[in-house]
Amino acid sequence: MEKRGRGGKSSPSPAPQLQPTPPQPRKERRPSMFEREAYAQILRERLRESVHDVQYIEPPFADSVADLGKEWRGALAKFKLASSYRMQPLKKFQAHSVETKVQQILKESLKDVKYDDKVFSHLSLELADHILSAVKEFGYHRYKFIIKVLFIQKTGQAITIASRWIWDVAWDSWVAVKHETETYVALALVFALYCE
Repeated sequence: MEKRGRGGKSSPSPAPQLQPTPPQPRKERRPSMFEREAYAQILRERLRESVHDVQYIEPPFADSVADLGKEWRGALAKFKLASSYRMQPLKKFQAHSVETKVQQILKESLKDVKYDDKVFSHLSLELADHILSAVKEFGYHRYKFIIKVLFIQKTGQAITIASRWIWDVAWDSWVAVKHETETYVALALVFALYCE
């Protein structure tokens, strides 16, 4: 092949000469994650562009690489619950028995109590805990309970209380108990939710 210059004349081209390429340095072998010293280095490489900074990594293995899987499995599986496939409770929530127990607790606890907002803020928590422990004594397994205790001062006003829940109509239930005096109304709500 000929090369032509500006004048259009062809100039003889010299024969191509091959020059030896300088030897390129060998890439270092990437360390295996099963080597003790390389574990932290591999994590640093993987997290290089991350905001995390790896200070020190405790390798998850002892002397043997074969024990690696055992230790990781033990760390992941904290506890196991056996599947019972029970879709209904052993003992269904009985609202009437809970209602009488909660009514008894309210009568005993609020016998000679006058309305005081500072006292009632602590009293509502104590009553909720007392009602919860009394309801748990009935032995309803796999039920979760939500207890609300409200104190309303009587000053000629009206009040509306509403609650919404998504629940199973067959097994879930609720109880509302009212205790009324001259100066206040105490309302205790107990919601029983069955967890399959």
